[in-house]
Amino acid sequence: MEFRYRPEGVCSQEMIFNIENDVVTDLKVIGGCSGNLQGIASLVKGLKVDEVIEKLRGIKCGFKLTSCPDQISKALEEYKQKVG
Repeated sequence: MEFRYRPEGVCSQEMIFNIENDVVTDLKVIGGCSGNLQGIASLVKGLKVDEVIEKLRGIKCGFKLTSCPDQISKALEEYKQKVG
């Protein structure tokens, strides 16, 4: 299932997830720090949604209260609410 999310408070503009059987099978991030986000996308592939949330929740970027990794966790929390 494809799930799209518009992050807030960070440089990235959109996050596009593919999730099958509660496992992240692909993640593409539009905007933001390309190399870092490609690395994060590679690392979360194959992980369960809850594992990704647990690992990335609360990470900050400099003086910002959030980060792209934190926004990934927020996106997946929203996904879980939508699919029940």
